[in-house]
Amino acid sequence: MKFYILILAIFLSGCDLFTTRTAAPPNQPRSNYQQAVTPDILIQNLVSSLADKNVENYLSCFADPAYSQKVFTFSASSSALSQFPALSENWGIKNEEQYFNNMILKVPDNLQISLTLSNTSTSPQGDSLFYTASYFLNVPTGDPNFPPNYQGDLKFSMIRDSRSLWTIYYWQDSKNSTLPSWSELKGRTY
Repeated sequence: MKFYILILAIFLSGCDLFTTRTAAPPNQPRSNYQQAVTPDILIQNLVSSLADKNVENYLSCFADPAYSQKVFTFSASSSALSQFPALSENWGIKNEEQYFNNMILKVPDNLQISLTLSNTSTSPQGDSLFYTASYFLNVPTGDPNFPPNYQGDLKFSMIRDSRSLWTIYYWQDSKNSTLPSWSELKGRTY
């Protein structure tokens, strides 16, 4: 009997059955994503997906043919089209995914991509909503050969899909300053 008590005492003193452990860090990227039940939430998801460098959340901002009759398309600024011919080849979701993944690989883990929108306006048209804004995008790569700042105007055509979530089905970009446009960023990182 003493032998069993001795074994039990050694077992209980040798293991930490009743102590708490430190939580492991999450292996999922942080996310501020919300269901885009309003156009404002959709825009916030776009901004957050860039800051979080989260490709899934970024792509969820665009029309998915599984839930919408609309197919996402991007129309690049004219100055970018002349520099980057790939932008004119029916740019869609797969192109967005490749550009986004390539872009976030260039940005150090401890830095955030920031998107600032100004001069915003919306205009409902039937089942769609047209959103326009001026943007300033900062992509801090630390590479002296890679411009960190992009500026221009964007126009989004948005629609509610079959899940009643707002998505962007058309994106038109235009250059409005001496800084490169978002189209040029896409062309450069594609």
